[in-house]
Amino acid sequence: MPNLLFRGLSHLTSACFLLFMTACAEAPAQSLVAAADNPSSPPNNQPEAVSEKLSFADWRTLLRSDAIAAGIDPALFDRAFAGVSPNPDVLLADSSQPEFTRPVWEYLDGAVSSQRVARGQSLLLQHGNTLERVENRYGVDRETLVAIWGLESNFGSNIGHHNVIRSLATLAYEGRRQVFWRSQLLAVLQILQHGDITPERLVGSWAGAMGQTQFMPTTYNEHAVDFDGDGRRDLWSSSADALASAAHYLQNSGWQKGQPWGFEVRLPQAFDYSLADPEVRRSLAEWTTLGVEPLNPPAQHLATETMATLLLPAGHRGPAFLLLSNFRSILKYNNSTSYALAIGLLSDGLRGGDGVRAAWPRGERQLGRSERIELQQLLLRNGLEPGPADGIIGANTRKAVRAFQLKLGWPADGYPTQELLVRLRTPL
Repeated sequence: MPNLLFRGLSHLTSACFLLFMTACAEAPAQSLVAAADNPSSPPNNQPEAVSEKLSFADWRTLLRSDAIAAGIDPALFDRAFAGVSPNPDVLLADSSQPEFTRPVWEYLDGAVSSQRVARGQSLLLQHGNTLERVENRYGVDRETLVAIWGLESNFGSNIGHHNVIRSLATLAYEGRRQVFWRSQLLAVLQILQHGDITPERLVGSWAGAMGQTQFMPTTYNEHAVDFDGDGRRDLWSSSADALASAAHYLQNSGWQKGQPWGFEVRLPQAFDYSLADPEVRRSLAEWTTLGVEPLNPPAQHLATETMATLLLPAGHRGPAFLLLSNFRSILKYNNSTSYALAIGLLSDGLRGGDGVRAAWPRGERQLGRSERIELQQLLLRNGLEPGPADGIIGANTRKAVRAFQLKLGWPADGYPTQELLVRLRTPL
């Protein structure tokens, strides 16, 4: 889902990878939840409670008045809300915080499977004419668009089955971030008013992400386009509209035409792993001077002054990647590093790439949520500043981990492990 707040839980929190590299396998660009590894992600605090004392019927009456004042047709509002009541399953999904999450390599195994690559390559041929026109208009390569299409909705075959009005009404009435959800609800009423879809066909994820590229309503209103020319922005039934809308979103997110997302690299011995920090940007020439070597050099010519950051998604024991500016554009679609990495690797696979060459540390067990909270508490006890003990390994926690690793003389990759947690439990 395109990121709303993170640019949205499609903004929503698909409650995915709460570890160093959060991943929302089935949630697209705006995953609100998807951005569990985003330091700016809103806290899991209590509902905003303005409507808590109102019955749902009274709350809906007030919403109806606001919607009509905003230009929504009263008959359309009544049709959209006919028979709508809060959905307890949506509240459960919104509040769920799984104790254990998949490591990045398991996520990538599914996201970049051979079956998905083969299906994507077939669709590249089938939709070649449309994709060529989209590329020409928006400057985003077709492989990246098809990769997004594949991860967001399995190429349009899984767009969600929830009544979007009911889901958003539930979250706006009694979920967390009620103000945010209310804005999404009013935005989806505007989509109905525009005539892009009927209330009966308005389905999506439990968090309100919609269509083959899983846009949240506010993102839809801003970036969805009618590419097939039928007069409607139909991300549910028109693959042309869905692909072009994703391209429009990426274009507005700073996509650089003709530039790759990044590439896998080999690091030299005795490398300073503290450089694997999203805040550390070096030119390709500088990385080369430090001994960083591409394993699969990109086909495109890259200027030596092109800036890049170093990513170690599984710490120093796993693969390493240099990331260019288009990786950040993918993050704006879904603020999950694992998601963006999956999109990049899947797009490479669609071009015939061989995949990741270095080995993943598959024998390592990921820290559970309670262990991540304990890790943060112990880092604080050691005089470091990991931020709130919320189980989310964000930028502050990674900096604190790196500082503690330096004290120990360990590779300072900022990656939390079982070994590190055990060491933290023993006073220095």
